[in-house]
Amino acid sequence: MKSSTHQMVIIALLTAAAAILGYVESLIPAFIPIPGIKLGLANIVTMLALAIFNLPVAFGIVTARVLLTGFMFANLSTILYSLAGGWISCLIMGLLAAVNRKREKPLFSAYGISVFGAIAHNLGQLTVAFIVIQNIHLILSYLPFLVLAAVPIGLLTGLIFAKLFPHLPIKKEKR
Repeated sequence: MKSSTHQMVIIALLTAAAAILGYVESLIPAFIPIPGIKLGLANIVTMLALAIFNLPVAFGIVTARVLLTGFMFANLSTILYSLAGGWISCLIMGLLAAVNRKREKPLFSAYGISVFGAIAHNLGQLTVAFIVIQNIHLILSYLPFLVLAAVPIGLLTGLIFAKLFPHLPIKKEKR
């Protein structure tokens, strides 16, 4: 990156892109009739932030996206579920990306990181659901459906990231 101003511009653009993708996704009718299952398009931006910057920056972008879209288009309940899912997803993807950076040959592909992120997102949201409804049996009965849905969704977002990232004219921040 050239300067802190340049970095801030890229971060602002990523935040705006994530918010726009989150909003666009809210307009898409549910393709699977299971509550809570979405495409997770904003996770592409989270992966970009992790690839370009680092975990704290990506975490900030996730937080800003959830708060922006939540206050404009949703409610406090949605914000809480989205923050839990987004934060744990970002953390898991960031940890997997960090493992890759420490190895000569990456252990996890973009697809794998994205799938683990999608599963983590669902687990974060289910944790909030458990706190709210206090019914572990209901949560556990819902878990397999969310995990099964997370795999193809994670593969899709991983594919988009893998195809998009090499063509972006952005250099990685020095770590």
